[in-house]
Amino acid sequence: MRDDGTVNRAALPAIFNPEDLNALETALEVRDAYGGTVTAISMGPPKAADILRACLFRGADRGVLITDRRAAASDTLATSYILSRAVRTVGRFDFVFAGRQAIDGDTAQVGPQCAEKLGIPQVTYLEQMIHVKDGIARIRRNFGDGWEVVDAPVPLLVTVLGSANRPRPSAARRVMRYKRAQIEAEVAAEVKAELGSASEDERNAETARRVKELAASGLLIDQWSLDDIGADLSRCGLAGSPTKVYRVQSIVLTKEGYTEIPATEEGIRQMIHELVVDRTLG
Repeated sequence: MRDDGTVNRAALPAIFNPEDLNALETALEVRDAYGGTVTAISMGPPKAADILRACLFRGADRGVLITDRRAAASDTLATSYILSRAVRTVGRFDFVFAGRQAIDGDTAQVGPQCAEKLGIPQVTYLEQMIHVKDGIARIRRNFGDGWEVVDAPVPLLVTVLGSANRPRPSAARRVMRYKRAQIEAEVAAEVKAELGSASEDERNAETARRVKELAASGLLIDQWSLDDIGADLSRCGLAGSPTKVYRVQSIVLTKEGYTEIPATEEGIRQMIHELVVDRTLG
């Protein structure tokens, strides 16, 4: 964490948010059944390109990374605005699939907020895409205490549960093809490392040449700035984020071993007593 309470994402490893994998699998299943293409969109530092490569390995047709220092410290309101602008920039769409929630904030807000900004219907907690027919998607959603089947017109935003499916593994042939896929920032860093003694103009020219080659071979992951998606900067980053973190606590569990509780009334009373004394309860 930074001193201002924001997350220093550049210091963290890039991992695939678990329920986003289920969302990707749902998108791939819909494409396989009805046609179309799947575009994977992420927002983050350049290392987030690793996740987009993982999407390509699994079957996505295109990857787009929104990376811009001015987007740093975005809360859910600013993040959903930026992602909605990116979706509009991609062009016509029928579905926007998102994981139910991210494992860092656990808010489950970005998907629904994105739907509101796009002005389209939303269905949360998808457990099964039953079918899509005549512009209507029939979806089974699980809301914890039960399930229901709903119909909703497309274009539609859907958030997906981890129980919805079993994400397919990376395909070996796609890994061999797309392991060389890069964003422009990665190419520039590679050129700088290789041609450190060259002038800036020479490095820029070599970067442009390599980017052009990647694009021609279908291996360029799109890299967009806030300007590319026509974002209002007052709604992005810290300026567009009303959420302020008051305090962050690091909880460290130090107790080792375990306590075996006998399955008796006396054992249960003993367990509750210890939990109260340890202030775990009460």
